[in-house]
Amino acid sequence: MDIKLELPQDDLPLMANTNHILVKHYVLDLDVNFKSQIIEGTLVLFFQPGNRYRKNSSSTEETCRSESNEACKFRMPEPCHVTNTRTFSSKMKYNDFAICGKGEKKTSGKDGNHDNGEQASGISSSNYCCDTGIHGSEDFLLVLDCCDLSVLKVEEVDIAAVPGIEKFTRSPKLRVVSELRNQIVHELVTLPADRWREQLDYYACCSQAPGCGELLFDTDSWSLQIRKTGAQTATDFPHAIRIRYRTKPQGRSVTWTSDQSGRPCVYTMGSPINNRALFPCQEPPVAMSTWQATVRAAASFVVLTSGENSAKPTQLQEGSLSWHYYVTMPMPASTFTIAVGSWTEMKPETCSSDDLAAERSFSTSEADFRYAGICGHVEYPCRFQNTSATTQEIIPHRVFAPVCLKGTCQETLLQLLSSCLAAAHSVLGTHPFSRLDVLIVPANFPSLGMASPHIVFLSQSALTGGSHLCGIRLCHEIAHAWFGLAIGARDWTEEWLSEGFATHLEDVFWAKAQKLAPHEAQEQQELRACLRWRRLQDELQNSPEEMQVLRPNKEKTGHMSDSGSSVIKHGLNPEKVFMQVHYLKGYFLLRFLAGRLGDDTYFSFLRKFVHTCHGQLILSQDFLQMLLENIPEEKRLDLSVESIFRDWLESSGLPQPLQTELQAGAECGLVRQVNAEVAKWNQLNRRPRKRKRRGTEEVFEKLLPDQLVLLLERLLEQKTLNPRTLQSLERTYHLPQQDAEVRHRWCELIVKHKYTKAYKHVEKFLQEDQAMGIYLYGELMVHEDARQQRLARTCFELTKELMDRCSAQVVAEMLF
Repeated sequence: MDIKLELPQDDLPLMANTNHILVKHYVLDLDVNFKSQIIEGTLVLFFQPGNRYRKNSSSTEETCRSESNEACKFRMPEPCHVTNTRTFSSKMKYNDFAICGKGEKKTSGKDGNHDNGEQASGISSSNYCCDTGIHGSEDFLLVLDCCDLSVLKVEEVDIAAVPGIEKFTRSPKLRVVSELRNQIVHELVTLPADRWREQLDYYACCSQAPGCGELLFDTDSWSLQIRKTGAQTATDFPHAIRIRYRTKPQGRSVTWTSDQSGRPCVYTMGSPINNRALFPCQEPPVAMSTWQATVRAAASFVVLTSGENSAKPTQLQEGSLSWHYYVTMPMPASTFTIAVGSWTEMKPETCSSDDLAAERSFSTSEADFRYAGICGHVEYPCRFQNTSATTQEIIPHRVFAPVCLKGTCQETLLQLLSSCLAAAHSVLGTHPFSRLDVLIVPANFPSLGMASPHIVFLSQSALTGGSHLCGIRLCHEIAHAWFGLAIGARDWTEEWLSEGFATHLEDVFWAKAQKLAPHEAQEQQELRACLRWRRLQDELQNSPEEMQVLRPNKEKTGHMSDSGSSVIKHGLNPEKVFMQVHYLKGYFLLRFLAGRLGDDTYFSFLRKFVHTCHGQLILSQDFLQMLLENIPEEKRLDLSVESIFRDWLESSGLPQPLQTELQAGAECGLVRQVNAEVAKWNQLNRRPRKRKRRGTEEVFEKLLPDQLVLLLERLLEQKTLNPRTLQSLERTYHLPQQDAEVRHRWCELIVKHKYTKAYKHVEKFLQEDQAMGIYLYGELMVHEDARQQRLARTCFELTKELMDRCSAQVVAEMLF
């Protein structure tokens, strides 16, 4: 099979042959070197042949309920330090261990180093021809997603040499050693969930076992391909292998930069190519796995990763610390993240250090479990089946940030976390994850936030101008714990299943976090609907029609090739990162459904849906079919899966039900108040400049942050605003001190009307709010004003070296 693909430049290939073999667990053992800007170490993968998603099923019955017919009854994760968790140090040599089997000759060059090269040849044409399937006379070929990595060595792991491992051998009389090893792995990966500690310990011990034969491997631009001579099927292929590799300084999964205090740091963004430039992995969502990671760095750094435990560092040698994290809930490898920097830690003053340093202990007694329906996921220590977890409104949480932002975080972010977590629990119930870290990432982070298991990255732009934007963004990222992480999209093209839900839920969570009366909550939500309607209209006018469709693959959604590989249309398009169509159209679909059914009915169903489908992957039809099956027939009216597909998910432009709405939320009181203020400002702008008696000055109302955003957007529609009006706006609302959403609109007004006195506000925004400043570069260039264009180029020169790659690419195309 020729691995090479002829793809459009902006399509993202998922190369892993997940229909033949699946990674069940990763053990990462890594060293972080800031001097060389390289992460180096080993990765041990534990496999199981086959994939339950291989049949392109699309029904709720097959996705949300097919994995298990028994209730999950097992204990929750408890604080522990996994023993013997150190895998190979990057400084160890492989020949320090006995080799149990005969090694095979590698296909690599003299230095044993395979890089993912842009012009790398396909494996079948340049070296050997292999069948990636599970039949045929040629060797089975394992394909992993991989790019921007230097792969140094791949070998089979002799797990049979681990002391005590014989307990996992059902047939000790097996004479073929390779079959014995594979049987051990099978027994290990299928251990019951209540033996998760033992399982992690053995994974760690197995990862330290000696190698027993090098494996043939090769790389191309998007994949790592591995085979073992004589292993013709996935069943015969080694079920435990070790890969020694290193990242590259310019690898697209890893960002090396400086934090706001000027100290070096590194973090993984996860998008758009996800983690394949951090470690070789199976990227397709169907490859649900667990992991554990040991990460070493200089003692001045803190290591944060996606992990259930609040890791405490271990002193290795003078000036070096080791951090260990683990996850027992299977999730796609794309959700793993890591951040290393000189972060300072903050905890809520009202909580004891014991509560925050480690997870709560959950009893394993039968009384602790309640019957709440059958879990449909593969077996793991599930919080939804434990009464202590289900009643836990606020999970343990910590905040990490550069030292210069400590005061701001304590004043704003730390005060909001508890109320936002409690609000989320009141709406959806059980928190899927046992704890949460929030990290304020460097200024070059290209979005306002990103959620990963047990950790949220938050932009510094969310911290300024009071609590509103920070609270809204926190609620959005917290919502992803349910939609995007605990429940994931089986097809990456259906982003609305993550972003649409999080956008809709952020308003509900935030209203409850503020303890608003029902009328106040409704007013604020209608105001935000108005803002989103305007944003959606603008987005639809300025984006290609083919990128406006929420279910672009239509009836082929969720389908894969025979091997499991697939292609994500426009997955590498740098502009796609900044598009919000999936957020906005998804939000309006859910708003439409909640409005049709009534909030009580809709959110009651949503809790049921979360409980039924957590720990699983879904398609749009799974959610819609279950929704329609669980609502009274009189409320369904003309709703059907087909009609929703037609009107909302498979068409570009404004969805048909929204076309009858002149403007969402336009009639709410908060919007009418803004309309009155706009009229005052327009009147002021038309007045001739002359002295007025003090008593005749216009009185302007105090506005909420979202009202200010709408006011400025409405004033942007005016052809001209004179400098006197702009100056009055700035002074009346203290615009430079408002949150980033307000300041962004203020900067647009400055640029549109060439208000040179305030250009310093634009410069500051472009440098400190990089997550939101991309659009402004275009505005500065489009007016063809020499001073504005010079301002844009100057700001870009100051930030481009540290700017996110996608952002820098988009801005460079605007400027040059």
